[in-house]
Amino acid sequence: MPKLTIDNREIQVPTGTKVIEAAERLGIMIPRFCFHPALGSVGACRVCAVAFTEGPVKGIQMSCMIDVQDGMVVSTTDAEAVDFRRHVIEWLMLHHPHDCPVCDEGGHCLLQDLTVAGNHGIRRYRGLKRTHNNQDLGPLVQHEMNRCIQCYRCSRFYQEFTGYRDLGVMGIGSRVYFGRSVSGVLESPFSGNLTDICPTGVYTDKPSRYFGRRWDYQRHPSLCLHCSLGCNLTASARYRRVVRHEARPNLEVNGHFLCDRGRYGYAYASAADRPRQAMAAGTPGTIADILTGAQEAIQRTVEQYGPGSVAVATSSRSSLETLALLKQACEQHGWTGPATTQTDRQALNQRTAVNCLRPELAVSLAADTEAHDVLVIGADPLNEAPMLALSLRQVQRSGGHVTVIDPRGVRLPFDFDHWAVHPSAMGAIVQALIQEIAGDGTAASTEFDVTRLARQLNASPRPSVICGTDILTSREIALAGDLAQALCRTHRVAGLFYVLTGANAFAAALTQSERVSMETVLDRIENGSVRLLVAVEQDLWREFPDRKRLQKALKRLDHLVLLDYVNSPLNHEVSYFIPTQPIYESGGHWINQEGRLQGASAVMAGGDTIEVTGGLDHPPRVFESHIPGSEQLAAWRALAALTEDHAKTVKAIQEETLRSALADFHPAVDTTSAQPTGQRIDLNAVSHAGVESTEGPVPVVNEASSDTVLLLLVDWTFGTETLSAMSPTLEKVEASPVAHMHPDTIASFGLAEGKPVTISVDARQLTVPVQADPRMAPGVMVIPRHHLLEWQIFGETRVIVKRSQLNADGV
Repeated sequence: MPKLTIDNREIQVPTGTKVIEAAERLGIMIPRFCFHPALGSVGACRVCAVAFTEGPVKGIQMSCMIDVQDGMVVSTTDAEAVDFRRHVIEWLMLHHPHDCPVCDEGGHCLLQDLTVAGNHGIRRYRGLKRTHNNQDLGPLVQHEMNRCIQCYRCSRFYQEFTGYRDLGVMGIGSRVYFGRSVSGVLESPFSGNLTDICPTGVYTDKPSRYFGRRWDYQRHPSLCLHCSLGCNLTASARYRRVVRHEARPNLEVNGHFLCDRGRYGYAYASAADRPRQAMAAGTPGTIADILTGAQEAIQRTVEQYGPGSVAVATSSRSSLETLALLKQACEQHGWTGPATTQTDRQALNQRTAVNCLRPELAVSLAADTEAHDVLVIGADPLNEAPMLALSLRQVQRSGGHVTVIDPRGVRLPFDFDHWAVHPSAMGAIVQALIQEIAGDGTAASTEFDVTRLARQLNASPRPSVICGTDILTSREIALAGDLAQALCRTHRVAGLFYVLTGANAFAAALTQSERVSMETVLDRIENGSVRLLVAVEQDLWREFPDRKRLQKALKRLDHLVLLDYVNSPLNHEVSYFIPTQPIYESGGHWINQEGRLQGASAVMAGGDTIEVTGGLDHPPRVFESHIPGSEQLAAWRALAALTEDHAKTVKAIQEETLRSALADFHPAVDTTSAQPTGQRIDLNAVSHAGVESTEGPVPVVNEASSDTVLLLLVDWTFGTETLSAMSPTLEKVEASPVAHMHPDTIASFGLAEGKPVTISVDARQLTVPVQADPRMAPGVMVIPRHHLLEWQIFGETRVIVKRSQLNADGV
């Protein structure tokens, strides 16, 4: 490794390191505008000039453009270099509008910092300033082009890093303009990152505009709960309202960026209709009284019907503390559960994925960017886990190749191979790949070039397999693990990456009672063996796929105890409702899809927002010892009150719960001083029992015929995930729900593109417009689980629909 001297301090760094990065390792921050660790060097701003006094390079050079070499002697304080940087800053300020008092970037603006550091305070140029017209870029990003210093960060990120083309650089010389050819909503689902990477105030966060300065906010590290990737973010709150998310760098997970679903999906925590009042049968009460009533109801039920008559259900958005406490309660008291998924298929899929993930195969989101050839099986990255699509874009940028095997019309912001395979044939395709890679010569014949793909993966220096768990069966999920194992035998490094369904789906699979789902619980309610249900942060109304059955079953219960922070029609119908705290008030720990344990800090104290307490006017001028609407508890604290010793302190309960939950998977983990990048649990300690055997030929399930279509209910980037679907900001960018079908399938069923189709199921109907997608597999219909659709009529998210159930309205 080359050794160099910077400001009389020696340092040795890897070959290929830029001088500006080497200086940063010494704690020397060379000024920069255009340089960004994720985007690399471009040499556009010229403000990182340093003096090379000895060695292979001499004179004033841009430190972001020079690779370190042995024997270099660099001075960042050289008089000529300092004078050069001072003049550059003066040039950049020639046309700046000096509107810092009304700029949302003011106070954490890199241009402000360097202008003051460069001792620039008087504008000597007396000519007119160059001005630009701003554009309307949609509801997420505010555009103020007159503040631009032409650093090119925005266009490089938007076009090169994310792969979208509707925003870029136009004009030449002094008329360079960064924006769109015409005003309009930005197409990229990563557009919010422009507000983070812009070093000035050209792009600012529109939803939080004028709400406060950074020093006004309570800012703490947190996590995104809108998919299973566990992206790191910094949450900002003011007046008991979450007002902004910013990407928090984690080079093992999300790098430096966030998707827009994670950035703008926080509104649920501060919504005016968020339930904050504890109730018993719709009657308000103190949370202590409601907890006591619920506890007594549980005791009466157990005494009369036995411990198995009490069932517990939760979801994958709950923290590890909550999941672990529920598991402990079920084991200690003999309750049924916990059920952490909606259907038996989902329960089996999640558990199979977790069981197949071996430590030698598991890769992080960041590590996937280093793969050379990636095979995606049954996953739609941009819709299910958007930041995964951004990682795959980096694979393609570095010369790698991506192949997607999926029946949907998958779209990604780069060129890739797409095999539109009907779900019933996906298992056979994957098994044929395994046999070709193993070289046993027994691969079944298919319409796709399996042999070529197998050779490509075998020849790859670093292959990786990405597998979804939403539309597939457990058989295909296990086969994806077998494929990664087969590649591991021929490669030193091969990766396996499962896309799970929920922020804490990994932990939910570990804590869930063996194959017990909400569907199983309903079976037991219907046969009378379960008399009381405790639902914890489980939005049954929106998420269970058979609403009619759910309503009938819940009416058979003696008691329904609901703990949540989401507004739902069920809240006023339950026996006991206990409001809980979202992640911003409770903090907690989550395990992402690769098994990485990460913690989130509480950002603010709970309570009604100023808008609520003041009725959209000035808050009441009353001084009290408590915060209005602050009775909510963290879900695990409320559960502890129902099941644990009240003498224990809150901290003791949390520490005991975490210690118990992690004892089997990461004995050495220290949750009080967690590493910034998180800690992967011991995957060797995860039980690998129960994985379905994949030996022998894969049977082809008869899901494709001329009289049926396979309906898949899927996720979209916006509008389907429970929490982010409550964001008024994201509602403005979400697409209207449609039913996607292959043109041949539309014609064969007598439907018409653009016209609505009505699907009938047991006297219930769903009407949705049809949209043709030639990239899809024939014989498949794809409908989003959109909050504007009452899709909860099908009973499952993968169902066969007969021709007689389809009515072509208007045809």
